[in-house]
Amino acid sequence: MSTNVAFQRCINPDCAAELDCGFAEGGFKCPKCGELLDTQYNWDKIKVPRKLSEFGKRWSTRNNSLDFSGVWRFRELLNFCEDKYKVTIGEGQTVLQQNDAVAKYVDMKPGCLFLQYEGLNPSGSFKDNGMTAAFSHASMIGAKSCVCASTGNTSASMALYAHSCGLKATVFIGSGRIAFGKLSQAMDYGSQTIQIAGDFDDCMRQVQDVCTKLGLYLLNSLNPFRLEGQKTIMYRIIEALNWELPDWIVVPGGNLGNSSAFGKAFSELKQLGLIKRIPRMAIINAAGADTLTELVNNRKLTWNNGRTNQKTIDDFYADLTARNFSPHTCASAIEISRPVNLKKCLRAIDVTNGVVRKVTDEEICDAKAVIGKHGLGCEPASAATIAGLRHLRTEGVISAGERVACVLTGHVLKDPGVTVNYHKEKQGEFSNPPIEAPNDINEIIKLIK
Repeated sequence: MSTNVAFQRCINPDCAAELDCGFAEGGFKCPKCGELLDTQYNWDKIKVPRKLSEFGKRWSTRNNSLDFSGVWRFRELLNFCEDKYKVTIGEGQTVLQQNDAVAKYVDMKPGCLFLQYEGLNPSGSFKDNGMTAAFSHASMIGAKSCVCASTGNTSASMALYAHSCGLKATVFIGSGRIAFGKLSQAMDYGSQTIQIAGDFDDCMRQVQDVCTKLGLYLLNSLNPFRLEGQKTIMYRIIEALNWELPDWIVVPGGNLGNSSAFGKAFSELKQLGLIKRIPRMAIINAAGADTLTELVNNRKLTWNNGRTNQKTIDDFYADLTARNFSPHTCASAIEISRPVNLKKCLRAIDVTNGVVRKVTDEEICDAKAVIGKHGLGCEPASAATIAGLRHLRTEGVISAGERVACVLTGHVLKDPGVTVNYHKEKQGEFSNPPIEAPNDINEIIKLIK
């Protein structure tokens, strides 16, 4: 067992190799067995508050940039570097909105549904929670150049934080597989963008090889320090609920970094005695990118105390390759068929007694329109949570009176094309198309409702 305050450990229990927090070689994989790494802590060396509510006291000292940050306000719970290395641009100033109108859409009782809106982050998505942590680690180890593969949000966030830290940033995107709202951010923030003939999974393979050969700092969620920052989304939900726990967390499933981080967050809070129970989690795939749904619900893949059946995964991926399968969904942020955090997500499902569901693009777009109509415009992937919650209510998995927090991952302007097309082309029952009118005041007045 490492004697450091923080260290990294391989998630493979038959390896369990330990490394210090300076290690970043080869894109954050175990050098002995190639598995994913976790950031771990010797909690007895960290002065953690006795109650979660004590973190709220930092609101009174929010003129300190670390106390203002919705990530570093909870820094004892991700204590892997000294304060002098911590990077912040004001991330985590998010809201948890109780929304009875959307609750009615999913057949829940008033006062029970909450929307955690991550679109208020500096780059417009939840990714900033992870980037502030990962760039703090990059600062600690003296990284000079960083890289990521992206469906959009990762590239936007990485480019923004790289600019603030003075690192060179390179983004790999798939041909035509990124929303322009997100691509515009990466370009505007000054990153180099390389468009590869392939999808996100192809980009992910290439970026890992590039990191290994050129020694670049990887900012995808293979990076365990990114997931440490993403844990804080759960802390802020608890904070907004007056330090009480929801019954359920509902989150979109793409590369499975969020769900993995959330499971780790709750496991650690329980270990530290800061919570008495762990909320359940529902992870929602798009039907056009439903790897987790297939593996968990149909092929019965489980965490199995870290000894996940690798053959089940390999056989499924081999079938995708044989069919030349490429994921397709309007929810570009979760258009991923080979999620890199699959095993960590399986652990999170185990920790939270979680469930997995998939929803169609039509259901996502309808849910997105309902969310937008009632106060919070979001990207399509965000709306998968409400579409999935509707399924779980119909099935009776979630009851009408349970307290549910749905994570809305990104801002509506991340993917405006989906929004405009849904309304203008009357694609669903909640479409709100513009009305054409002659250039005549009397005719215009007739159209105003």
